[in-house]
Amino acid sequence: MNRATSSPMDPMHAWAKDLFPINRSITGPGIRRTLRYLAELVPGLEIHEIPSGTSVFDWEIPPEWEVTEAWIEDAKGRRLVDWANHNLHLVGYSEAVDAMFTRDELESHLHSLPEQPDAIPYITSYYERRWGFCLAHRQRLSLPEGPFRVRIVSTLKPGSLTYAELRLRGETDREILLSTYVCHPSMGNNELSGPVVTAAIARWLVGLPRRRYTYRILFLPETIGSIAYLSCHWQEMQALTDAGFVLTCIGDERAYSYLDSRFGNSLADRAALHVLRHMVERFDHYSFLDRGSDERQYCSPGIDLPVGSIMRSKYGTFPEYHTSLDDLSLITPKGLQGGFEIVRETLGLLEANRLYRVVVKCEPQLGKRGLYPTLSTKETKQQVASMMNLLAFADGRHDLIAIAERIGVYAGEFLPVVERLLSDGLLEIQE
Repeated sequence: MNRATSSPMDPMHAWAKDLFPINRSITGPGIRRTLRYLAELVPGLEIHEIPSGTSVFDWEIPPEWEVTEAWIEDAKGRRLVDWANHNLHLVGYSEAVDAMFTRDELESHLHSLPEQPDAIPYITSYYERRWGFCLAHRQRLSLPEGPFRVRIVSTLKPGSLTYAELRLRGETDREILLSTYVCHPSMGNNELSGPVVTAAIARWLVGLPRRRYTYRILFLPETIGSIAYLSCHWQEMQALTDAGFVLTCIGDERAYSYLDSRFGNSLADRAALHVLRHMVERFDHYSFLDRGSDERQYCSPGIDLPVGSIMRSKYGTFPEYHTSLDDLSLITPKGLQGGFEIVRETLGLLEANRLYRVVVKCEPQLGKRGLYPTLSTKETKQQVASMMNLLAFADGRHDLIAIAERIGVYAGEFLPVVERLLSDGLLEIQE
């Protein structure tokens, strides 16, 4: 498959550009094509199918949907609305139709946004048989009186739901979950930013010389995909998962956002919020009451996984959300890179976050170990103060994030100090 050309600094945006035209839905060839593309980027990514009709908790895998053409023509055969021009023009999961309609008859099958007259809305009807077209409100108002010929060539038949999984083994069997969705058609922030940042993170993880954690990385259709996956794996995930994140809407430049796990006190919450507080000027913090993506499934009662969502502009809060205005200009190389760096920093912190215990009784003698600066300046005094504060709270009962929060410094700045104190025998890891 051809790859869009890009500079070394913006491969994620090039990947998004390649994937943007694909007509994705919760099943069908579009999602398979997307996952095959990602599998070429991510070594070891495996694609799986779950047959239609399979029971998954309280749900059932739906029929597979495929569309090849969809349009509205006027009485002279002029094509007025055409799915081939933008795949948001067709209501997702529309059934087949080939018939003539009056203007009044057609109106009940049209969707537009009067408050955004130039935007095509994104509308779906997965579990109720119907058909419809979406168009800019300005275009809707300009339609002639009719009659109209409407043709949708689509199938709803037994098939399967497709998802992809990467398992990266670490030094322990304790796991971190990363989940993103691949089921929306041509939208940038609300669809492609999540998969391309997740793919970049997966490539970074693959290249690490060592990993303490095992990583479970999922690319799946939203809602039904996570429900289906959990129906097969929830018990092992419940036993092994220490932290997890849904990665979505992570490619614009407007804001950073974090949405808590169900009670807002998980290790995932603590790590992501600590990184955001110290790495960005401001961010929006949402509770689980503001949920709307697959954190709903991962944190549901009985599943109870410690999963939050890392985003830039949260879904549902930006004006382009679920419209054709969410295009490739909304996500930028800079925005995607910023999202990647926050996720990478959060995972790096989790890798280093341990219970540390000071070995010596009372205050250690730093000078004889070469840890005390021979020249006293304001900067060296602060370095010594941070080191001594770390040692003062390293009691084997409080992890690195808790200590950093307590003394008001960024845990990432501690990592070289921790390594030095471990090598000098002043600290030990408390398992």
